[in-house]
Amino acid sequence: MSDMDINEIMKLLPHRYPFLMVDKILEIDPGKSLKALKNVTINEPYFQGHFPHRPVMPAVLMMEALAQATGLLAYKTGELKPNDQSVFYFAGIDKARFKRPVGPGDQLILQVELIKRKRNIWVFKGIAMVNDEVAASAELMCAEQEA
Repeated sequence: MSDMDINEIMKLLPHRYPFLMVDKILEIDPGKSLKALKNVTINEPYFQGHFPHRPVMPAVLMMEALAQATGLLAYKTGELKPNDQSVFYFAGIDKARFKRPVGPGDQLILQVELIKRKRNIWVFKGIAMVNDEVAASAELMCAEQEA
């Protein structure tokens, strides 16, 4: 399965502007991996205050973008649909590394791979890339919980 647009993403993720960090799914192999795109534009509200002289995407928001990508992979892997009874929460992060700044005009490619799933806990490896360079990487956990 591949190519999922913003309308499909918004059916799965509860996030909305200014906190929706995934614009398009480029590739998805349910149960294994997902590759997504985040277009970084000067219109992002955080650029007003995060180094206005040299706008830089906050590292924590790169992690949030990866976490949203893991949620999308989890939904597609379990063939789950969001509902009022359960939600996926960002539950943990390990081995976070930041290698290069990301700024306006960059396309952040989000690559997540499912490492393991045990009951309602999912563990992923995530890499955020710009122009084939690693911008950030981490192991991320999400948990499915009753709302």
